[in-house]
Amino acid sequence: MRILITGAKGRVGRDMVLELARRRHEVIALGREDLDVTDLPAVRRCFTAWRPDVVVNCAAYTNADDAEREREAALATNALGARNVAISCREARTVLLHFSTDYVFDGEKSEPYTIWDSPAPLNIYGVSKMWGENFVRSLLDEHYVVRASWLFASHGRNFVETMLRLGGASGPNRSPGQPCASTVSTGLPVVPVVTDQCGSPTYAVDLAKACADLLETGCFGTYHVTNHGTVTRYEFARAIFEMAGLAVDVRPARSEAFPGTARRPRNSALDPFPLHETIGYLLPPWQDALKRYLGHRDPGTQADRPTKPVGHAAGGLWPREQEELAT
Repeated sequence: MRILITGAKGRVGRDMVLELARRRHEVIALGREDLDVTDLPAVRRCFTAWRPDVVVNCAAYTNADDAEREREAALATNALGARNVAISCREARTVLLHFSTDYVFDGEKSEPYTIWDSPAPLNIYGVSKMWGENFVRSLLDEHYVVRASWLFASHGRNFVETMLRLGGASGPNRSPGQPCASTVSTGLPVVPVVTDQCGSPTYAVDLAKACADLLETGCFGTYHVTNHGTVTRYEFARAIFEMAGLAVDVRPARSEAFPGTARRPRNSALDPFPLHETIGYLLPPWQDALKRYLGHRDPGTQADRPTKPVGHAAGGLWPREQEELAT
C-alpha cells in the first residue's frame, strides 16, 4: 500500500514510518515543513499529487499547558487539521488512521474508560482533540480513531526522559552546579511525583505495530491502544529509576503541588476492548515496554544532553516539564 504519514517527524510519526516501511509499504513521510494540515488547499493538493491508499495523521499540537494560552493554534492543528485531512481523504476515497488521546476524558471515572464513554475534556488540548475526533467521524466512514496515553518514544519529550534527567541520569553532562532535583544530605536526588494520577503508559514502538496491524483488518472505528496495565505516576517513576539502576528518593505528592496551566485527568486509564478481538492480541505490559525502551535507549538521547537550569514548583515538576503528560 501507499501510505502517507503527516507529522512524520513527531513521537508517533517516526515509529509509524519505521514500522510501515519494515512491512514493505510505500511510505510518504511528511513533516510539518512538508505539509501544514491547517491549510486545506495544501492538503488537497498533496493528496491529489501522491494518491495514497491510506493516510496516518500524526500531526498534532501536543503541549497541554501552552494550549491554554494558544487556543487558536491548538484548535487549528488538532481540530481543523483533522477536519482538513478527513475531507481530503473523503474526496480521494482514502482510509484514515487518526491519533487521539486519553485527555478527551475528565478522569472522574473509577474504572478504565471504554470506547463508548462520553468525552468530557478538562483542558483546551483535550477539547481540540475531541473536536478532531468528531470531525473525522462525521466526515469519513472508513476511519480508525486511535487513542493512546502516557506516550514515551525515542524522539521528543516524555515522562520517562524527564524522570531520568531529574534522577541524575545525565551524569557528567549536567552543567556544573545545575540541580537535577532537590537533594538531601545523603546526596540522593529527591523527586516528588504525583500519586493521584493513574493511567496506561504507551511505548510508541508497540503502538506503531498495533496500528499497522489494525490497518490490515478493515474494522473501522475507535480503539484504545496502550500497553497493558495501569499505574500511578508515582509508581511509574519508581519503576523507571529501579530499571535504570538509579538511586533516587521518590516522594509521593498530590497534583495540587505542581501548579500548571492545564488541568489533568486523575484517571485516564483506557480499556482496550475490542483491540484483542480485532488484531488478535493486546500490547505487552507497560513494565515490559519500559524495560525494552531503556535497553534500546541511545546514550545520546535527550536526557543525556545538557539542559538549561530550570526552576522548581513546590520542589517538583514545573509547567514546561509537564508537556510530556500530553499524548
